[in-house]
Amino acid sequence: MRALAVGLDALLVETASGEEAQALHAELLRRREEGSLVVREIVPAARTVLLDGLADPVRWARELTSAAVPPAPPRSGAVVELPVRYDGPDLADVAAHWGVPEPEVARVHAATEFRVAFCGFAPGFGYLTGLPARYDVPRRATPRTAVPAGSVALAGPYTGVYPRSSPGGWQLIGTTDAVLWDHTRVPAALLTPGTRVRFVPAGQGDAV
Repeated sequence: MRALAVGLDALLVETASGEEAQALHAELLRRREEGSLVVREIVPAARTVLLDGLADPVRWARELTSAAVPPAPPRSGAVVELPVRYDGPDLADVAAHWGVPEPEVARVHAATEFRVAFCGFAPGFGYLTGLPARYDVPRRATPRTAVPAGSVALAGPYTGVYPRSSPGGWQLIGTTDAVLWDHTRVPAALLTPGTRVRFVPAGQGDAV
């Protein structure tokens, strides 16, 4: 683990893996909640965590790089259920990559509990982890110039939902009507780091 100074009162902590970044994020949230860490903002990413607004970044750089990060605690909190129609144009390609029939892609995906590892790319876009590594898929060789809002997609180890129409190269396996970003809502993002998520095939459960 390495801590890099960012400006006068921030640190960017680099980790060896996404799992370690998620564990560090959980530990920092715990410390902030108990009052031992005073920080303005904690922002996780794929393999980094940014701490902004530290009174003594040098001290925290020493402390974070000299101690082992405890494993992330068991998932807790409410599960956000996203209704999904498994009708994406890349469903057949994903099924072929996995070596399974198309309905099996929907079954495996819907049976998985995901967790938002971090957010980025566009307001409301969460990078969800949970699928085993054997289900990783590559991005499309040629990105689309416009992916419809609500598209449920896979790329590498992540699942994501496009909150608005935008270019994109992820594999599209389904569609949801859930509103991922609404500036009139508090919080505006439906999915935030640490949120537990399940995809519910259309006709099962309640819409978000």
